[in-house]
Amino acid sequence: MLTDLVDHVLGVDPDRDRITVAVVAARTQGVVASNTFPTTPRGYRAALRWAAEHTEQGRRAWAIEGAGGYGAGLAATLTAEGEHVVEFDHPSARPSKDGAKTDALDAIRAARETLGRTSWATPRSRGAREGLRTLITARDSAKVARISAINVLKALIVTCPVKLREELRRLPLGQLVSRCQRFRFDTATDPELAATKLAMRSTAARIHHLTIECRNLEKAMEPIVAALCPRLLTEPGVGVLVAAQLLVSWSHPGRCRSEAAFARLAGVAPLPATSGQTQTRHRLSRGGDRQLNRVIHTAVLTRVKTDAGTRDYLARRVAQGKTKREAMRCLKRYYARHLFRLLEAAPMTT
Repeated sequence: MLTDLVDHVLGVDPDRDRITVAVVAARTQGVVASNTFPTTPRGYRAALRWAAEHTEQGRRAWAIEGAGGYGAGLAATLTAEGEHVVEFDHPSARPSKDGAKTDALDAIRAARETLGRTSWATPRSRGAREGLRTLITARDSAKVARISAINVLKALIVTCPVKLREELRRLPLGQLVSRCQRFRFDTATDPELAATKLAMRSTAARIHHLTIECRNLEKAMEPIVAALCPRLLTEPGVGVLVAAQLLVSWSHPGRCRSEAAFARLAGVAPLPATSGQTQTRHRLSRGGDRQLNRVIHTAVLTRVKTDAGTRDYLARRVAQGKTKREAMRCLKRYYARHLFRLLEAAPMTT
């Protein structure tokens, strides 16, 4: 446990403009001191100096709540200084029995709960992997907006004048967008038809622009993925988007202590659910990183269709008495082990 490794834990509750730090003794869980600092480089350095006054370097750990959000700047600064940083997420205890809640109390709770855990997470690495995460975020946002615009265009077709609807309703999406982009706004015709064509042309132009944006962002990911782990791109079922999410979730060597921990992070490690006379039952895990779970599911489905070795594995599991669903779960667990070994063997670049 963390108590065996450090003498003090500094719980951090970050906000947009300030961070609140509380020093908690590892053995007694008593509060030694607390203070507030601005979220600036100078503020981060001041927090480090203040921590040095109350603790000893090498015998302290920082438990940062939201190390990937408001606490990202502090986490990056501390990591660069060689500090032991722990990402505190999903608090299990209530803020207080009497309902009291302050930034200082949240910082103390982060330190105490981290001390009570037998395992903890390190923040994701930055550099190229953080750049990859920003590209994924931007593409996901553009994709959601594109789907929304497509739904709007199809809804407009349903309610548009009959003659125009019959012209458009059977066109594939690509031809539909191209056709609607060529509409002309003519106020001399029926005002309803003119306004509908203008709305369709505007929506089609938005779809076209977002489609190009998604493609450009995906292209920007490819050289980063190739530099971080080129072998991923040669895997059947793994494209640029799947490889990018795998790298972002895995982050860096050592973040997952074993392939079993990586499978647990991906939500593909079945949970034992034995009780009474039932001793071999397992339950589907619904925890972990759901985006990582999604891309592993996508890769496995693609491999089942295109890779003979994957189909043979699935058939062998079914022949052993597994249902198709159970065999797919076994396949995901096996594939997570394979991906973890590829990622851990990748050259260490930033």
